[in-house]
Amino acid sequence: HVNQKNLQQQKGGVAVSSIQPPAQAIWWNQPLDRVEGTWIGIALVWSLIMFFMMPFWHVYGKQNLSNEAYHTTPEAYTAKTQAMIDQYTVRTETDLQIPVVAPPPGSDVYLLGRLWQWFPILELQEGQTYRLHISSTDWQHGFSLQPVNINTQILPGYEMVLTITPDTVGAQTIICNEYCGIGHHTMTGKIYVTEGRP
Repeated sequence: HVNQKNLQQQKGGVAVSSIQPPAQAIWWNQPLDRVEGTWIGIALVWSLIMFFMMPFWHVYGKQNLSNEAYHTTPEAYTAKTQAMIDQYTVRTETDLQIPVVAPPPGSDVYLLGRLWQWFPILELQEGQTYRLHISSTDWQHGFSLQPVNINTQILPGYEMVLTITPDTVGAQTIICNEYCGIGHHTMTGKIYVTEGRP
């Protein structure tokens, strides 16, 4: 009855309760109801659609780039980033005097994530290809480049490498999309894309 505290349903002549254990220990030998079979079929078909959409969207959606990953240490990665800064800095910006680095096309470019900053600011040329290295020196961060919507996870101890060819002139904003502490909302950076030089 509806007024029972624990609702029960009849299946194969045996009362089944959501609180009490099943009357038969081997409950999975019960015949499958048509409605249950329909839902299992729908779930299976939907799972297969989603499974095949992931590689399809990776190839044709052009949202996330294929990347490489290498083991590193915060000290080694910081040294590589600083060497690039020392060689290719063209100016500094903001009150923090963050260097703006303009490496030559085709080169390896290093971006460092740390609480709560992307360092340095990069200046790349439109239509030129670069190998963008990204790593963290402290916590897990999320690299999200807007408005082009490129996203990847950044972990300490790993150097992520993306091969990129900027195709839109202007300022691109980097945000951290993984919560990384009290200053997470301030963790932004810039990539400037300038017109290619002849």
